[in-house]
Amino acid sequence: MSDLILDIEDLEIIYKTDLETVRAVNGIDLKIGKGKTLGLVGETGAGKTTTALSILRLLPSNTGRILKGHIKFDGTNILEISESNMRQIRGDKIAMVFQDPMTSLNPVMSVGDQIAEAILLHNENLSKEEVEKRVEEKLSMVGILPSRKIDYPHQFSGGMKQRVVIAMALACEPELLIADEPTTALDVTIQAQVLTMIKELRDRLGTSMLMITHDLGIVAKTCDDVAVMYAGEIVEAGTVFDIFTGEKHHPYTEGLFGSIPNLKSRSARLNPIPGLMPDPTNLPEGCVFSPRCKYSMDVCRKVHPAKITDGTHELRCHLFDETIMAQGGKTNE
Repeated sequence: MSDLILDIEDLEIIYKTDLETVRAVNGIDLKIGKGKTLGLVGETGAGKTTTALSILRLLPSNTGRILKGHIKFDGTNILEISESNMRQIRGDKIAMVFQDPMTSLNPVMSVGDQIAEAILLHNENLSKEEVEKRVEEKLSMVGILPSRKIDYPHQFSGGMKQRVVIAMALACEPELLIADEPTTALDVTIQAQVLTMIKELRDRLGTSMLMITHDLGIVAKTCDDVAVMYAGEIVEAGTVFDIFTGEKHHPYTEGLFGSIPNLKSRSARLNPIPGLMPDPTNLPEGCVFSPRCKYSMDVCRKVHPAKITDGTHELRCHLFDETIMAQGGKTNE
């Protein structure tokens, strides 16, 4: 029996309109073990949320298209099952904490009713008293007084709204929780509380988790494995120790670490990565990061890099390809 809860292989997703085709996700591989947390890191526009929505099959039906690849949840390819079966999985087996709690909650329903709705959808045989009891348990689990179940979203602060959204996601105790930047709108103190709470709930319920973020500090605190995403590709992946203590890093990962303040050293300025992410409607021919990379070679601009594997550590960069480097970074043309 597989110890993987999620296995994504060679996934390619586009958004197609009459005017253009956006190449959002380009042949990515992701694996999450049962009871493990994978951190998906990258800047805005990298394709992280698109990847998450594809797992739940929530891509926009009129523009979003999965061209190839498979998404196996507990051994079943969810891209091949019917929509009615998928509705049974959403919220019950796989749940998602969406990026903005302000827009994830219905303003005209009490928070208790919204959590109850998720519970009843997958547990039709429960009595009203049993549902109410579960709602109170979930609110208590995320640190909200059960008596507040009759309150409406506007009566909660941003941090409390986020807790309600997490309670909704955990209502049916899913096997996989997708957290899409769950602390983006929160201040630092509340952010730390929410992260600690998510970690405790994950450990208590044995839930696997996909943590989507652009904050490497969150990754270090909560994740077992890490995948660094750039322009729709996984450019580096490995255990949290590979990423934070390893000697080899993709230039993009190196740039991410360089832009983080260091408490041990005094510097006048941070070191941001120069340039912008490429236009997803017109990606570079070779390495997608080559226009911004300080190590860019001739081969980088013409040949797409292959995946280099060293144990649990994976890199997609010509710098670590011995054959390419032996040629001095030149192409064979």
